[in-house]
Amino acid sequence: MLIKSIVAGVAGSALLATVAVAQTPADKADNKMAPPASTTATSPTSYTGDWRASKVVGLSVYNDKNESVGSINDLLMDKGGAIKAVVIGVGGFLGVGEHLVAVPLDKVKFVNEPVANTSASNTGAGASSTSKTTTTGAAPAATASKPNPWYPDHAVFNATKDELKAMPEFKYTTQ
Repeated sequence: MLIKSIVAGVAGSALLATVAVAQTPADKADNKMAPPASTTATSPTSYTGDWRASKVVGLSVYNDKNESVGSINDLLMDKGGAIKAVVIGVGGFLGVGEHLVAVPLDKVKFVNEPVANTSASNTGAGASSTSKTTTTGAAPAATASKPNPWYPDHAVFNATKDELKAMPEFKYTTQ
């Protein structure tokens, strides 16, 4: 019985090998054709100043009063690839109980500089209480590094958390 199984396995392997050989290109000249113009590589400098969408998702969203109102959960785009809306997650804890709101992209402003706060909580012992300080965990202004060119620091949408929670909830459909 074992010999029949071995013979069947070897015969099956031989049949699979002949199918693989039959699929190799007959004319090697077909492989030497130049790729279409749309798939050619572009220079790395042609994307200078563009942002990575993977880095925009997750950005903190603040209102005009520098109050944190949520974070960007997703970017919605049309079939041509243009971004049309930003999905902002409001409230919740670790994604549980979060209220999603879709807002038009033109209503969201992206900012490269860290959020400034007028409170004295992050100032040194001799600083006045009216000085502006950075509150996003960045280094002090004297040693601040230049902003990352591949994504903004945060987004601004002019609404409070309560106003965002009162907006219609965005739900992903499966259709």
